[in-house]
Amino acid sequence: MKVYPYRRLTGELTFQVTGVRQELEGRYQHDLDTRSFSTQERVVALHQADRQDWESARLTISATLPSKELAEGPWTEVSVVAVLTEKATNSRTTARLVRENGADGDTWTGHLRFWRSVHRNRADLSVVAVATVGDVQGRIIGESEEPWIVDLTATAPTRQREMVVNEVDFTVGPEWLRPFKDAPWIVETSGDLPTVHLNTAFEGLSQLLNSAGSPLERAVRDMIAAQIAADVWTAVFHSLVSDLEVDERGGPQWPGGWRDGVLRGMLAHVLPDHSEADALREIHLRRSEATAWNELQPRINYAAVRRAKVARNLGTAIRTLDVSQRES
Repeated sequence: MKVYPYRRLTGELTFQVTGVRQELEGRYQHDLDTRSFSTQERVVALHQADRQDWESARLTISATLPSKELAEGPWTEVSVVAVLTEKATNSRTTARLVRENGADGDTWTGHLRFWRSVHRNRADLSVVAVATVGDVQGRIIGESEEPWIVDLTATAPTRQREMVVNEVDFTVGPEWLRPFKDAPWIVETSGDLPTVHLNTAFEGLSQLLNSAGSPLERAVRDMIAAQIAADVWTAVFHSLVSDLEVDERGGPQWPGGWRDGVLRGMLAHVLPDHSEADALREIHLRRSEATAWNELQPRINYAAVRRAKVARNLGTAIRTLDVSQRES
């Protein structure tokens, strides 16, 4: 838990997306129907087949703050701001919301417009309350707890996804992928979810992973998919451990959300003789000690392979190959 040297709102700050519009400058403004965003899932899905050429999107946002506490607090010049961020592109777009006093609380509404060209996959949308506190401007006095997800690649507003799979030709795709043109795939962990970039220039890979085929082809497909999953588990684990937040005493904090489950699941195999709390402290300590960290690499590899079920899929492929050879 973070400690602030000034008073903050203790009441809940909530918000919703109430409308979504796709735009092409000088051509059209297309309002999406309610099937493109889900209040329950807190997701906006922007990959609409009938509007592939949109350049920007405009989100209509409504936020509610605790009105009584807001009126009685030691702050002035209160502003409420919607913030859209994406780690993969290091992008950040903000929009100020306008206050509308209501009988059941303070409501703030407005529009946030962002450009498609500065985003890649999934962005986080949150709302923060900013005010002057003790003559200091720009203090964050409150923020929404759970962000909405703005997904540029999804056709349905669904939050639960284990990873994003992006099929791209590394030889002509984004500049940063071109040095890896000989690799069959690359795992990226900078976004909200891990992304597997499959190299379509690697002959036969995409076709194999997307086909049903013969029993042997399916066995090989599942074996490759398991290996990709192991790479994802390994990359995500290293990313999570390196980005752990600490409390005021320097102790590591669980990351929350889906990352929490990934870290706990991996630590159960990396440090099986430790409790969850002890394993978190131990992994954080070893991360800062090169020698101790290097000693854990076989355990991390084993945990990733086990989580991805590599052994089971490899065994199936070997047995299927043996049966195929016998039949031939």
